[in-house]
Amino acid sequence: MSLFSERLTNLREANSWSKTYVAKQIGLSSMQTYANWEYGRTEPDFSNVTKLANLFGVTTDYLLGRTVPDEDRNTADLADDDTIFTYKGQPLSDDDKEIIRRLMNGK
Repeated sequence: MSLFSERLTNLREANSWSKTYVAKQIGLSSMQTYANWEYGRTEPDFSNVTKLANLFGVTTDYLLGRTVPDEDRNTADLADDDTIFTYKGQPLSDDDKEIIRRLMNGK
């Protein structure tokens, strides 16, 4: 089973929705089409991935496995590389960097 299939199944079950319900919500004529996505037999097209993400309230990146939990995510310190953040091609001032640090830390 792929990460996509696992996430799809987990999201559906977390909402206590049936496969039929999800299929109808995204406009599929067959529940089996959706079930095959969960079983990893087939994959949806871009349009249906977007519909699924909207239905479940997640990003397409999350569904496709492009994101990792916050505790596993590597973070860059603004002091490590002053060129990470620029505005209109110019490096940020130390004051601007401090504002960004506070925003990123939720303060």
